[in-house]
Amino acid sequence: MRHRCPSDTAEVAELLITELVTNALVHTDQGAEVSATLAADRLRVEVRDYASRRPRPYVPTADDGTHGRGLMLVQALADAWGVDAPVQAGGKVVWFELDGALGSRAYSGAYDAGPA
Repeated sequence: MRHRCPSDTAEVAELLITELVTNALVHTDQGAEVSATLAADRLRVEVRDYASRRPRPYVPTADDGTHGRGLMLVQALADAWGVDAPVQAGGKVVWFELDGALGSRAYSGAYDAGPA
């Protein structure tokens, strides 16, 4: 991704991907699947898990340490984000989009994070 996106876009994408994958692995026991689509002006990343429970952002307290900031980071840094519930397969897809991706050809890739 770094060779197709500006470095600041790639860095934000890497941070948000790790936050969403961590959430999926910590809050489910069935792993996660990550897919990314890179178009000329937009990067879309989807993280799918198999738990139907929808994530809820919350404001952590000082006592939470580093817990509870993942979705707040997604809200703050992504140009768009949301949660979709796949009809047939169950679970959910948490996704985000970043504007400003470069490249004239669309790229689609997938990665399976495996079980937690």
